[in-house]
Amino acid sequence: MNRIDGLTVADLVKGLNGVTVEGNASVICRDALPLRDATIGCVTMIDESSRCDELRRTGSVAVVTSQKQPNLDCTQIVCVDIHGAFTAIVKQFRHTGSGIVHSSIDASAQIDPTATIGTGTRIDAGVVIGANVQIGCDCHLMAGVVVMEQTRIGDACAIYPRVVIYEQTRIENNVNIHAGTVIGAHGFGYRQSKGRHVASAQLGFVHIESFVDIGANVAIDRGTYGATRIGEGTKIDNLVQIAHNCHIGKHNLICSQVGIAGSARTGDYVIMAGQVGVADHISLGDHAIVGAQAGVMEDLVGSQKYLGSPATSHRDQMQMLAVQRRLPEMRRELRSLRRELDQVMTNLPSTQLESSSSESAVAETSDDSENEHPTCLKFKRPAA
Repeated sequence: MNRIDGLTVADLVKGLNGVTVEGNASVICRDALPLRDATIGCVTMIDESSRCDELRRTGSVAVVTSQKQPNLDCTQIVCVDIHGAFTAIVKQFRHTGSGIVHSSIDASAQIDPTATIGTGTRIDAGVVIGANVQIGCDCHLMAGVVVMEQTRIGDACAIYPRVVIYEQTRIENNVNIHAGTVIGAHGFGYRQSKGRHVASAQLGFVHIESFVDIGANVAIDRGTYGATRIGEGTKIDNLVQIAHNCHIGKHNLICSQVGIAGSARTGDYVIMAGQVGVADHISLGDHAIVGAQAGVMEDLVGSQKYLGSPATSHRDQMQMLAVQRRLPEMRRELRSLRRELDQVMTNLPSTQLESSSSESAVAETSDDSENEHPTCLKFKRPAA
């Protein structure tokens, strides 16, 4: 059946392991969409039983679920890995070809004679490859990519359009770098000499380990003398800045608009949410989680959550936020207490007020006399 007309559930689950179909496997699905976008004729997915009512309203003819749901009219595709199964189903509707990169070099590409390119690698239009560059097998360099001299790129890497990779960059296997990203630009390091800002040395490089994904318009600066390093399996979102000499650990998640200053270091499995700012020479421990818009001004130990600017532990930040939320109420209580105190003082008898005033005056005089000669001992009359 043509994908424009739709696919049956039986077609969609063909080749998927651990899948059971409950209901009519011959029903035709015209698209695969997440629940909030699903319409009549779709196959969709639910990860909680509580979403069954929402599913019924979509008019979907099939659903991927982790367990059979009662009282559903649509066909159910039951499996343990619902996201894996739904991904495979969606791919059948978003078919863009075989996925195999065939070895080819576009005639408009400019490749230095000293560069080496592995088998199965595809070089698209307008790509520029400098001297002594090494590119592995089964890579895809898309239109307008620039790879400067002495760069090494491993196998099975996808470099998207208009990526610029500066000289001596090292990229391992299975790395994806999305459009507009710049790898290895000069770091923002200056010293003053005779009243002028003079750039520091830019003799280092960037080393990106295997299975790293880098989003669009990311900037990763080269080291001063050594490496700016991105650890294996780390995933970097769009619009992230990583400065010179940073060492990012393995399997980090770095979200949009994070800025990491020079020589910062993160452990493994660190998460930084959107717009986190990290000061220079800061260290983050393994499994640290830093919330959105936090400002990291000192080292953070691992396995904790941090919020705020400056970033503090989740518990401390929640207590501070709770107090801040109560400030208007506390202000009203203080004003009420002041009014009550003023009323009490107004209603006191005049003799009591005069007595209180006299006692206060005596006390003040006594204090003054004591303070006048603080080193003198207080005189005591001898016993008769």
